[in-house]
Amino acid sequence: QVQLVESGGGLVQAGESLRLSCAVSGRIFQMNRMRWYRQAPGKQREFVAAIASGGNTNYADSVKGRFTISRDNAKNTVYLQMNSLKPEDTAVYYCNDDVYWGQGTQVTVSS
Repeated sequence: QVQLVESGGGLVQAGESLRLSCAVSGRIFQMNRMRWYRQAPGKQREFVAAIASGGNTNYADSVKGRFTISRDNAKNTVYLQMNSLKPEDTAVYYCNDDVYWGQGTQVTVSS
């Protein structure tokens, strides 16, 4: 059974940091391109960041320079380090491996 389990969300103030984790089981993690998405209330789910199996990354313009995606293939885990958080980063954050989705983790940034 494939599972993607996100963790690390929470309530922080603007300017603070959080690190999200997504643990993957039941898939050959090392070969998969991994992505983070987010969905704010009343808005469509949007792309945040991606990392290829070889480590190449790309980011949405809105998070470039503040967020960093990384992966630990030995732990079957992908991370999203979020710095300088803004209220507009408030959303449920999901990880995705092209096929499967996690359940999401809530990030709330207060001003």
